Amino acid sequence: MAASSHSLASSSFFSGSRKFSGSALTPRFSLPKSLLCRKIPGFAGGIISAQRCYSNCDPSDGQSNSGKRLLETIFVACTSVALSFSIYMADVDPASAFVVTSPRKLQTDELATVRLFQENTPSVVYITNLASRQDMFTLDVFEVPQGSGSGFVWDKDGHIVTNYHVIRGASDLRVTLADQTTYEAKVVGFDQDKDVAVLQIDAPKDKMRPIPIGVSADLLVGQKVFAIGNPFGLDHTLTTGVISGLRREINSAATGRPIQDVIQTDAAINPGNSGGPLLDSSGNLIGINTAIYSPSGASSGVGFSIPVDTVSGIVDQLVRFGKVTRPILGIKFAPDQSVEQLGVSGVLVLDAPPNGPAGKAGLLPTKRDAYGRLILGDIITSINGKKVSNGTDLYRILDQCKVGEKVIVEVLRGDQKEKIPVLLEPKPEES
Repeated sequence: MAASSHSLASSSFFSGSRKFSGSALTPRFSLPKSLLCRKIPGFAGGIISAQRCYSNCDPSDGQSNSGKRLLETIFVACTSVALSFSIYMADVDPASAFVVTSPRKLQTDELATVRLFQENTPSVVYITNLASRQDMFTLDVFEVPQGSGSGFVWDKDGHIVTNYHVIRGASDLRVTLADQTTYEAKVVGFDQDKDVAVLQIDAPKDKMRPIPIGVSADLLVGQKVFAIGNPFGLDHTLTTGVISGLRREINSAATGRPIQDVIQTDAAINPGNSGGPLLDSSGNLIGINTAIYSPSGASSGVGFSIPVDTVSGIVDQLVRFGKVTRPILGIKFAPDQSVEQLGVSGVLVLDAPPNGPAGKAGLLPTKRDAYGRLILGDIITSINGKKVSNGTDLYRILDQCKVGEKVIVEVLRGDQKEKIPVLLEPKPEES
């Protein structure tokens, strides 16, 4: 009963007007009900109620107007102090104390992409290709950047894998890790035919984050892929796409030799992405970004990556021996268009040095007679029973052979076909 009478008294006090002791009293202001009933944390019982502040004040006791004004002032002051104290205890910025912000919500696939980028970025490096130049007046030698590209950490020993065309012609190489520390790099070895190179830096092992190695033999068209690199010199950049095609074939920019089983993707690959990793949705390496098909030189949605199954074998040989042992026939052959004009199918031998495998086996090169007339050399039509229609077929078959292996080369010599055994030898060392 006492509580209800107090509530009635307090609400009557803040009403529009009321007579007390024969006189009308009009309050200076009216407080909204929401403020009167607001709960403020931080005090005894956790709550201060505006009604409780006025429960002990009965207007009928004959207090003066100045006393009522003093109570109003004290109430507002107490409310302000209590609110400030609650904000201070909650450690909330005053400007945002009453601003409700909802956390950013990402979809499951977005979270997976973000996690993949964060986990693999430390494995991707930036490579700067420096070339020596000499001033024509002072004869001073200085280094200038002539290109850049990407690469990735292969193991804890500081080996970095990239494309050969990224380091070609360099007099000095520098590798920048994800934490922006830069190291001088030395060339361990390279394979021009497959556009793969291995560098090594002297960096602490705790900074080396080898990239997870995957498998490219079981890839499917339509599978999601992710490319990380440094396009146009920008810091680590992620592009996404799908596998557009498999078992494509491109030619090495250095030697023109075909690279088989290349992965085609529509993930944006721009200048500077070369040598960077192509990852599957699990974050495993499935290829090295190496080339794009574009008349303008920018990404056109057709990019190519060397499959990791090819890369792994090459890198292992380069790390162990500093070179790739690949068999050769030891011949120079005519362009495919020239042979097509003759109306035959095969590879026309232009030169077969006598100290090479083909020359030792007796293959005949193209030459001229005493009157200057052209005498065609042997035309290779098959190797070990596999048909050879052009130079690409020849390279593809040789890639499946080993050094020291004896192969049967079938040639068209004049109007006759002959089978000649040839002992394959390793490719001469290159500087």
